[in-house]
Amino acid sequence: MTEAEKVTVGGLLSALVLIVPAFLFHVAPGFPGSLVGSLFGIAAAALFLLLLLYTVVKRQPWIKDHTKRFMPVGALLTFHVYAGALGGLLGIIHSGHKFQSPLGIGLVVVMLTVVASGFVGRYYLAQIGQNLRDQQGQLSVLRKRYDGLALAASGLQDQAVVDPSGMSLHRLIGAISDLEFSVTSREALKRVLARWVVLHIGAAIAMYTLLALHIWGAVYYGLRWLG
Repeated sequence: MTEAEKVTVGGLLSALVLIVPAFLFHVAPGFPGSLVGSLFGIAAAALFLLLLLYTVVKRQPWIKDHTKRFMPVGALLTFHVYAGALGGLLGIIHSGHKFQSPLGIGLVVVMLTVVASGFVGRYYLAQIGQNLRDQQGQLSVLRKRYDGLALAASGLQDQAVVDPSGMSLHRLIGAISDLEFSVTSREALKRVLARWVVLHIGAAIAMYTLLALHIWGAVYYGLRWLG
């Protein structure tokens, strides 16, 4: 994720986080079924359906090979991220903060779970992996310096040994210890977050199921603005 993409998606998610609890101050019961409210809902549903393009391309090798001729898969993933964040925001606006029916509440919950878990997988987990690789590289360098100092100190008695950078053996051991603790912590966190895809897929399945029921209910009971 580029810095611009990070800022844009982060802004959309921030707006989403801020607008969800706004039902404490504002409720528009008639908005979801109005013409404008329905257009927001249709736009959100369309964006969520378009999210499936990336899933299909990623899971079907022959489709993936054909898609690469027109656009890189990375560009499709970027669209996937943007569409998910924007679709969630439009979905909340469509609700008019009318969180009353179990179906609507369930749909909002799983929708937010899909968006949040997608952001974790796309940015946060990748950032942790990059930081972990950087720290492992630094740890390797410090260990080599330690081995050199330890070898130099093996023939000395009661003398302080420092490496060319001026770091003493004691400080070097402390730095290695701190890095080892940080690397171990990040590895544990990465293992936990690596399961995000299970949550993401499970929430997505639930979201599309509830979304289909929501659309069916709207059509079955009638859209007020059509009357």
